Amino acid sequence: MAELEYGPVDIYVVSFEGDRPDDATLSALGDLMVGDEIRLLDLLIVARAEDGSVTIREFEEFRDEYGFTVVELEASGIIGDEDIDALADGIPPGMAGAIMAIELLWAKRIASAFAASGGEVLQVERIPATVVNEVFAAAADVE
Repeated sequence: MAELEYGPVDIYVVSFEGDRPDDATLSALGDLMVGDEIRLLDLLIVARAEDGSVTIREFEEFRDEYGFTVVELEASGIIGDEDIDALADGIPPGMAGAIMAIELLWAKRIASAFAASGGEVLQVERIPATVVNEVFAAAADVE
């Protein structure tokens, strides 16, 4: 099988109250990394003050504080300054958010299999989980 070095990467911007994700979110992220489902490539914490000013914390600044002492980022810096500027605009004033680049290891295995057979993934569309749940809930209400 043709093994690709990296698989597809999703960029997530997740807002939260306070200055850090909660322990349950951090635990879930850790479980996914240990389970070989994802690989965390880059992670930043961005806080937007009420006046709109932005503070950015790099992974190395908070890794010990958040318990990521055994985590090494594969591609720290893959989220560039222009990306951060654009993505930080979506974080409401008075809130903070995590900007994460997550490699989907299961998708890498599929893409490698496609490549080995001569196929090529031309396009992927992602439907956000909230939208999927809303559609199914609406369909259940109609029945």
